[in-house]
Amino acid sequence: MKVYIISSLRNPRVPHIGNRLRELGIEAFDEWHGGGPNADECWKEYEQIRGRSYKEALYSSYATHIWDYDKHHLDTSDAAVMVHPVGRSAHIELGIIIGQNKPAFVLFDHDLSVGEARFDVMYRGCKDVFFEEDELIEALASVAEIRTL
Repeated sequence: MKVYIISSLRNPRVPHIGNRLRELGIEAFDEWHGGGPNADECWKEYEQIRGRSYKEALYSSYATHIWDYDKHHLDTSDAAVMVHPVGRSAHIELGIIIGQNKPAFVLFDHDLSVGEARFDVMYRGCKDVFFEEDELIEALASVAEIRTL
């Protein structure tokens, strides 16, 4: 089973969760994280030096390559987990997975019942949401086991 880990380039939890999934025999796709926490800022700076607008940069060969890379791995994954905190594109990636009728899971970085965090009903489109990493890992292990039967 292949699980796409959706998150932010700035989220240090990504490779650690990927390692935990790999220890279970689950193929975890988190290689996109290797671009580093400043990849988007570096791209923006480069495009500004070239005099390109955001729209022009979005359709550059670089952006097309990154889109194709991520989209390929979204399409070839069996499931996805969104690991908070996330960036803007994470919700688009989650929507792609849900739109393909694949199980989507969310790991929040804090309990939304406490404090000022807003509730959002749209996460109901996911198979499940978690506030503890161990519970998420256990759920993914169960899904992987079911898929191998």
